[in-house]
Amino acid sequence: MAAHAVDPTLETFENDVWWITLIKLLGVFVLLLLMTLFTINYERKVVARMAVRPGPNQVGPKGWLQSLTDGLKLPFKEEIIPRTADKVVYFIAPVISATVAFTAFAVIPFGGVVNMFGHQTALQLTDVPVSVLVLLACSSMAVYGVVLAGWASGSTYPLLGGLRSSAQMISYEVAMGLSIVAVFMTAGTMSTSQIVAAQADGNPVNIGGIELTAPGWYAVQLLPSFLIYMIAAVGETNRAPFDLPEAESELVGGFHTEYSSFKFALFFLAEYINMITVSAFCTTLFLGGWRAPWPITAVWEGANAGYFGLIWFFLKVFALLFGFIWLRATLPRMRYDQFMRFGWKVLIPVNLVWILFLAYFKVAQSGAFSTEVRWISTGVIAFAVLALAWGWPTTKKPKRLSLQEEVAQRPPGSFPVPPMDLQVPPSPRARRAVAERAPATVGGESESKEV
Repeated sequence: MAAHAVDPTLETFENDVWWITLIKLLGVFVLLLLMTLFTINYERKVVARMAVRPGPNQVGPKGWLQSLTDGLKLPFKEEIIPRTADKVVYFIAPVISATVAFTAFAVIPFGGVVNMFGHQTALQLTDVPVSVLVLLACSSMAVYGVVLAGWASGSTYPLLGGLRSSAQMISYEVAMGLSIVAVFMTAGTMSTSQIVAAQADGNPVNIGGIELTAPGWYAVQLLPSFLIYMIAAVGETNRAPFDLPEAESELVGGFHTEYSSFKFALFFLAEYINMITVSAFCTTLFLGGWRAPWPITAVWEGANAGYFGLIWFFLKVFALLFGFIWLRATLPRMRYDQFMRFGWKVLIPVNLVWILFLAYFKVAQSGAFSTEVRWISTGVIAFAVLALAWGWPTTKKPKRLSLQEEVAQRPPGSFPVPPMDLQVPPSPRARRAVAERAPATVGGESESKEV
């Protein structure tokens, strides 16, 4: 007889004995360290493959121990502390970043209820009715580590990098939080284990009197929220193409410019753990968590039983990590003002409109509206969306006029236009084009006349 998956409840965590909780705590800590070492090497190898170059291949089997040697090397490097640094805050900042990165993983479910040394326990450290808010709180606390590191160094470059990074993280945290609201509305809970359980089977939807079964994953049901979350997650973790606080051409190295040795290793560790955390969070909220995808569950009844949930969970996490690496290898870095404008003027308004639409759909589905009111309101919403899309301001640049057209549009007696050889930028191709043409008269003076 095939085994079935057992979903944990809040009482499951209350019944854990202390040494089971200690084992799970140690397991999460070791797992994150190993995942960080793997992700660093994974990123190097994937980017190397995309750039058609070897990548790390000397240390260990096919270079897979390269990140381990780097991790062992960093604590033994010379530590240089600036004289102008605030010693206490300078030390606390990397500790805050690393601590909140580890803490966020406490409420991530890795699997269902399993038998561990004769005790029934869930593959999750703990769970509370507001677990998602715990994750968002840890994400908010990470801003303190960044801004304090930039200020405590006593240097201009880290201060600018810290301010940039904190503004970026706060801005995109708003978009990330709004994208999760749709999940709350659909699942009816903020508990991470219950959100995974809500995606186990398709939810029935009544459309025009026809009973349909929507796909279980919220990435399909709530596609706009899923896409906004993914974009916001890249901005929240300061990863390319949104790694603007660490732009080498502008701010040297960002908020951790003055850090070295073990303190720099803590920032490095926190960045990669945050990548793993947002990927695991996305897996939990939108990709069914530790449950196997539909084609596998259709042919294998016991796919989610026991420790098999770990396999499906980490396969989804690795796929999302590959997305992070793919973006870094393919997209150029954005300009800072473009990036912030995109977050505040595109992601957040779209998110708010989507939440209002989803709220209307939930109310209409509950039967609070009559059939006539439902059809009329749906038509009004569709008309408003089309009108908004039709009247949306475009960013199309106006047609650039030639020099002769600009001169013709000037009123009589205006100041003469500078010669073509003084236009910016004075490219060699433009100079050759001017030399080949006959001199034109501009404002009574010859265009080819030396100024």
